[in-house]
Amino acid sequence: MARIDYAEPVGKEATAVAERVVTERGELLHLYRMLLHSPPVTSGWLTYLTAIRQQCQLPGLIREMVIMRIAHLNGASYEADQHAPIARKEGMSDAQISALEDWEASALFDQQQRAVLKYCDVMTRDIQVPDPVFDAIRPFFDERGIVELTATIASYNMVSRFIEALQIHSVDPTHGEHHA
Repeated sequence: MARIDYAEPVGKEATAVAERVVTERGELLHLYRMLLHSPPVTSGWLTYLTAIRQQCQLPGLIREMVIMRIAHLNGASYEADQHAPIARKEGMSDAQISALEDWEASALFDQQQRAVLKYCDVMTRDIQVPDPVFDAIRPFFDERGIVELTATIASYNMVSRFIEALQIHSVDPTHGEHHA
């Protein structure tokens, strides 16, 4: 159960942002209901994550693979629940999704994917990235790709930290609940 109540789109500013979320995402997901406590944060979040998810040139499979890995590393089940169907749509197999927990022992990931997963792990766990880890992704991406990969990893670490701090879950009721 979330630590604070989910917001309802009340008032002109919140209603306008909620309508934008529905237009761009198809529905007002739990994450966005929580963000709606601050319409300016919701608006900025939506703009930024839309750029990461829909406007970058990073291949969708790579994007979703790192999002799923971050969800695993950070224990963010809501993030994993939301992105598993997208990961499948982008070409990840169920076996790869399951193998993310121990990807280093798996033969299901190619050289590029392994370099990306190592980069993701180090960015998520250690923050500072040693040269050999960074150098391993260089053959696979130009400067734009490196920036987009790095921004994706950083962004979804932000998402999972927000979700987990407020304990947002897909099964939570979104209204009518009071938190002590």
